[in-house]
Amino acid sequence: MNISVSKTTAQMAVQAAKFAAREINRAIGEKGEARILLATGESQIEAIRCLTEEAVDWSKVVMFHLDEYMDLPETHIASFRKYLKERFVNIVNPKEAYLVDGEGDVKANIETITEKLKEAPIDVAFIGIGENGHVAFNDPPADFTTDEAYIIVDLDEKCKQQQVNEGWFKDLSEVPKQAVSMTVPQIMKSRVIVSIVPGIRKSDAVSKTLSAEEVTNMVPATILKTHENWNLFLDADSASKIIPQI
Repeated sequence: MNISVSKTTAQMAVQAAKFAAREINRAIGEKGEARILLATGESQIEAIRCLTEEAVDWSKVVMFHLDEYMDLPETHIASFRKYLKERFVNIVNPKEAYLVDGEGDVKANIETITEKLKEAPIDVAFIGIGENGHVAFNDPPADFTTDEAYIIVDLDEKCKQQQVNEGWFKDLSEVPKQAVSMTVPQIMKSRVIVSIVPGIRKSDAVSKTLSAEEVTNMVPATILKTHENWNLFLDADSASKIIPQI
């Protein structure tokens, strides 16, 4: 586990993007291609912007993403397909981009992206931590044992409230009840995990993740501590409850 604490969110984003770009370029150098996994949400916006400005041959990068709401059209402001197309795909034009689709025949959509995902390991995975300690949309109690790459999950109230607080929905009634999420076991297969976790609202989740003596699916992010190459990037606000510990 490697922890980097920056004074500001902007500095944190730059540090995380530079680190991730080095790892992506390392994979390209070793294999001729890199496979990455992108997270979304308010917390990732600045880091993704910084990543697009790094010196990477994006024509050699294959992108996957973590999750998407069920039955939410891509035109909705909260759609993660829309988010990634506007902030990443349409800017860097990667070799390939595989987006999770929660509309239509969702089972078939999951089978298609799973088939592509399992062709080779993910080299660099961007995995945020939610206010309730979730990774992707695996809210507590998260499934740590499934063999599936993606599953349909129920969103808990704290997760849905976070989406409202971040401005993606007007109120709780608008937030979808379910989402398609990459599973925890699949996330943990990634070679390098980069967690970008800024903001005071994430300080409690960060504290619970790092202070927990045991891995628990009630704080799903605790499992990240068992990964051999987990890199956690914080700003002063998100690290405010754990500074004495590090």
